[in-house]
Amino acid sequence: MASVQINDLHLALGGNPVLNGVSLELADGECVALLGPSGCGKTTTLRALAGFVRGDRGEVRFNGRSVDALPAHRRNVGLVFQDYALFPHMTVAENVGYGLRMRGQSRSAIKAAVGEALARVELSGFEARLPAQLSGGQRQRVALARAIVIEPDVLLLDEPLGALDRKLRDGMQVELKRLQRELGITTLIVTHDQEEALSLSNRVAVMFAGQIAAVDAPAALYRRPPRADVMAFLGRANFLLVTIDPAGLSAGVNTPMGVRLRAQQPDPLRALAAGSRARLGIRPEHVQVRRASEDAQADEFSASVVDLIYRGALAEVLLQVSTSGAGPVRLSADLPAEGLNVQRGDTVAVRLPDEHCLIFEENGA
Repeated sequence: MASVQINDLHLALGGNPVLNGVSLELADGECVALLGPSGCGKTTTLRALAGFVRGDRGEVRFNGRSVDALPAHRRNVGLVFQDYALFPHMTVAENVGYGLRMRGQSRSAIKAAVGEALARVELSGFEARLPAQLSGGQRQRVALARAIVIEPDVLLLDEPLGALDRKLRDGMQVELKRLQRELGITTLIVTHDQEEALSLSNRVAVMFAGQIAAVDAPAALYRRPPRADVMAFLGRANFLLVTIDPAGLSAGVNTPMGVRLRAQQPDPLRALAAGSRARLGIRPEHVQVRRASEDAQADEFSASVVDLIYRGALAEVLLQVSTSGAGPVRLSADLPAEGLNVQRGDTVAVRLPDEHCLIFEENGA
């Protein structure tokens, strides 16, 4: 096992910058998910760790020692690709044992190691099958077995569940987490799937435009993201343009709906001037909606239900609020679908709880 350090890594491909000072650390045995939109540089970062590309500037270290001069086959890294990259003419056993054969191990040692690796991924008895005879989930398990059989110091997974359907993906998330916990291998998972990143990792690193925007434990990053763009990417969110009270943020923010809120600031080091414009974010599950009545509270405002979208256990309620400003405000709220007592066209009372309102710079970063 190994700790991993990526220090100020820069890389341009074809004259176009891909990595712009990436720095990230993985503790020994830790599982980190690298999350970001397509083209942000996350797969290039993984390839740099694996040794397939080398940065123009910066370095990669395993256990404090630079591996920049080491070729890929000498870094003792296990790799799982989105398409699994299994040899179609080889059996399951031959595919899993391939790396060990390249290392010159004996037939008996390879057979024993392959059997143990297949048992870990619950594929004992599949040794003689060809990849074409396996389901997508089984091929994914073979790829995992091939990666762990060499006892790697670092395990790199590039969109490992992207080719599976939803049901298989949910099941494999559980299996991947179990396997990583049992083996204690330092693991980097590259994904664009927010749910996958949150469920599999000890920490999540969000990446935009070749840079790490935020790193934290999954729950902390979801609940209190340091930037609005991180909040927008990591799940669903409502955003409002607000004005900080002339007396300062501690006095509250003024909203287009006419209510004053005491928003929380996730990153206190980013100065937000009194009286300046800012951006307020709140998750749909925290927006409170009830049928309108005469006993409206001071912190509530009226809205119209413009649509309902059923999502199984929850219903997304789309709201529109008339304001005296430039135009209407649109919000979404997630409410339990069972017993939902609002419908399209209703006027409802809406409340945005202070403790769930986060305040960011106006530009969102």
